[in-house]
Parts: sequence; C-alpha cells; structure tokens
Amino acid sequence: MREDNAAKPVLVLTGGPAAGKSATALALSDSTPRCAFIDVDDIRQLVKTGGAAPWAGEERLRQQALGVRNACALTKSFTKHGFAAIVADVLTPETARLYRRLLPDVVLVHLTLSREEARRRASLRPMHITSEEFEALHELHVADPPAVDVSLEVTSMSPAEQVEAVRELWVSRCYTPARAGSR
Repeated sequence: MREDNAAKPVLVLTGGPAAGKSATALALSDSTPRCAFIDVDDIRQLVKTGGAAPWAGEERLRQQALGVRNACALTKSFTKHGFAAIVADVLTPETARLYRRLLPDVVLVHLTLSREEARRRASLRPMHITSEEFEALHELHVADPPAVDVSLEVTSMSPAEQVEAVRELWVSRCYTPARAGSR
C-alpha cells in the first residue's frame, strides 16, 4: 500500500458552508486503503478558550494559520507512514498559500454551489453556527476565493456524484507526467 499512497498527492477540499467538504472527504477516505481524513474544524476546536471565529478580527488570521500548520504537521506524519491524506478546510487566499508552502505535493479542490443549494443542504443537517454566521462565512468565501487547482461546481450533484467527481480529480492528479518523472 505504501507505494500506491506515495503516488497520491494530499487532497485539500475547500468550499463555503454546506458545500460537502467533510462528507466528501469522509466518504473518499472510507473507500481509500490506508487513508487519513483531517477535518481542520476539529483541529481548531482543540482551542477551548480564546478561540476566534473565522469572521472575527485579526486574531482569526493567526488562528487560521495555526490550524493549517497543525493540519499540515498531522498530514506529514500520516503520509510519512504510508497513508494517503484528505483534508477538509475553508480556505482563504492566505491559507491556500500556506498549504502549498507546507505541503508541496497538494491538490486544492474548491467545491462550489449556489447559496440556495447551500441553504438547502444546511437545512438537512445539524448546524453549529447561526444563520448570520452561515451567511458571513459564505460571503467571505465568495468575495475572496482562494487560488485552487480545480473548482468543481456541485450544485446539481448528489452526494455520491460529488464523491465520484472528486475521486476522479484526485486520481487524475496522481499519475500526471510531472509526477511520474519526479518519483
């Protein structure tokens, strides 16, 4: 398995609220041998006092970067031991650059969907943020999107179709001529 996973770049899924980052990453990791799923929301929740919301001031920038650094350290540990890695995070232009600097072999995929579809999807699951926070996060993500390798429009996709579309993107990035020559 180590050799197969060594050919896999780290996959980072981003998108606004309810885009399906975590669900897609979890489904992909469940069906990929020796695969780790790192949800950066879980890493950021390790801060029990003094945490800054993603829309709240300058401290949020420091904490977003800290979350990325911690996610990358964990990712590097998994990949060093032969695991493929999938990360789910809401990226900003700054955090996308930080992922690229810390994980040179990374593929950033932006899951995009209409605000109406995001609201519909959000209504089907428990929400841990208020509707105002949902709108603020969605607006932040639309107003200043990160530079990514692929934007995937998922508005009309079922969850299974979304997982398969991301899997195809990830697999296509595994065996590019540039990778074949660098291994």
